[in-house]
This record gives sequence, C-alpha cells and structure tokens, in this order.
Amino acid sequence: MAAGPEIEQLIQLLARLPGLGPRSARRAVLHLIKKKDQLMVPLSAALDRAVDAVKVCEVCGNVDTRSPCGICADPRRNSGILIVVEDVADLWALERAGVGAVKYHVLGGVLSPLDGVGPDDLSIDELIRRAAEFGEVVLAVNATVEGQTTAHYITDRLDGFDIKVTRLAHGVPVGGELDYLDEGTLSQALKARTDM
Repeated sequence: MAAGPEIEQLIQLLARLPGLGPRSARRAVLHLIKKKDQLMVPLSAALDRAVDAVKVCEVCGNVDTRSPCGICADPRRNSGILIVVEDVADLWALERAGVGAVKYHVLGGVLSPLDGVGPDDLSIDELIRRAAEFGEVVLAVNATVEGQTTAHYITDRLDGFDIKVTRLAHGVPVGGELDYLDEGTLSQALKARTDM
C-alpha cells in the first residue's frame, strides 16, 4: 500500500464509478489531494448535501431534490406525450437535446431474463397506470435485444388503450458516413426512410 488507508479507500470508492478504473481513480485522487481547498473540500460538502437532498421522483422516477420533480411539477409540460426511458441518464440526454414540453417515465432498466430482470423489477405497472393520461407514449429504449423486448412487452400491455404508441427512429446519425455504419443500422435506416 503506497498511501494511507483513507487514501486507498477513496481510490477504491472512486474506482467503482462508471468509466473509472483503479488507475483513473488514482489519478483523480491525486488531483483532488493537490487541489484540496479548491476541489476536495467543496466536493465533500456537495456530497454531504446531496445525500440528504437527492430524491427519486414518486411520479416518473427522475432524480431531483424534490418529489414530484421539476419536470413533473412544470405546468407547461402538457403536450400529451409521455417518453419512456430505461434510466435517468437517458432522460437527461433527451432534456439536453431539447425535445420539448414532454413528460417522462423511467423504467429502471430493461427486461433481461438471463440477468433475472422481469416485469416486476421495473416500473412497468406504474407506466401502464400513467399512460391513460397521455395521447402518445414514445418508447425511447436502446436498440438492444433487451430494449426491443421491453418495448414489445410494453406495447402488448398497452394494447386496447386508446393511446398512440411510437418508438424512436433508428438509423443514420446526423453527420454519419454510410461507410462507417454497421449493417443493422443501415438496414433499419432504409426501412425507416422518409419522403423528401
């Protein structure tokens, strides 16, 4: 052990974060130590405040400092569109993209029998209860086998409701070059072609 137990524990905890391994965590800890007053002390205080302040929205599953969250409580979000996402990171990505005055529903993952994740492990029942309030449900799940399985399951559960169920388009990204795309993406883009 090259450092004291407090430093080693900090490295081990940071290494658990997505995108950080032991080497990246070690570099981050060394940077925090070098900038103790400018970074480590404010970070520690912010983490202490966040532990008490952060809540999961009782309506949609978003993370905020209040429940219902700012999105659910916003009266301007009355477009009649509910976007269903796998997790909060997807919700935040759509918000950064400025998709409009929509509301969201966070599933908390996707169906994955191999990993032991079934319908009862996700907030699908809550989604079905909320869906009646909206004219359209957009399934914004990832284009993985599990994501598509989840989308089909939700579509089946919403069958019989007077609700339009759509999904995000898949295909060629803006600025993408055809030569660099995989066959599945190209095939999907051709199937989902639109008029000019």
